[in-house]
Amino acid sequence: MKVSELTREDVIRFAKIEDPDDDIAPEALLAAAKAFVQGYTGMDDAAIDEHEDITIAVLVLCADMYEHRVTTADTAQANRTVETILGFYRENLL
Repeated sequence: MKVSELTREDVIRFAKIEDPDDDIAPEALLAAAKAFVQGYTGMDDAAIDEHEDITIAVLVLCADMYEHRVTTADTAQANRTVETILGFYRENLL
């Protein structure tokens, strides 16, 4: 499955959102996750769609953003799965 094929329902199921109208919108999570992937890798939508494993990274980011949606957190750790997948395709290394 390509990132561009992800739907609102995919995000709701993967992130286990019980009431998608009561909290943050699944569309906002999906847009933010895609933007994060683009910023992290330096790739555009077409390039991201060439790698199906990036779809998993986007869904994991959606779930992580939903789970940690409070304004404060004790610790902030990057998800290792996301870092690994996106690290494979990172084009904007300095």
